[in-house]
Amino acid sequence: MEQPVKIIKNHMVLTQKAIRAHTPWARLKGLLGRPSLSPNEALVLRPCNSIHTFFMRFPIDAIFMDASGKVLHLYPNLKPNRLTGVHWQAKEVIEVPPGTIEQWKIQVGDILKCEEDDDV
Repeated sequence: MEQPVKIIKNHMVLTQKAIRAHTPWARLKGLLGRPSLSPNEALVLRPCNSIHTFFMRFPIDAIFMDASGKVLHLYPNLKPNRLTGVHWQAKEVIEVPPGTIEQWKIQVGDILKCEEDDDV
């Protein structure tokens, strides 16, 4: 089952349009079969330390974070049919539409929180 979550940086909600894929099936399916991501929509994969975009129809931005939410690595505009490196310290990945890393001004070292969204 997917869980609605909000993504927060410095006490500011970046989006409430995020879903946490925490079951093996939800993580395996990911964004496969989707035509795109809407602006500010996000998929949060946990646990996760590597992703691929095989069979996807659109590029994404990917944000890799450790257990505390610290941003470890950024993949802006990751095109379909690509594979990221394995980031051994990463515990969570946020997949967002291309350009979101720049729009949200995300940098390595930032702290992001993915919290259950009680408003949904």
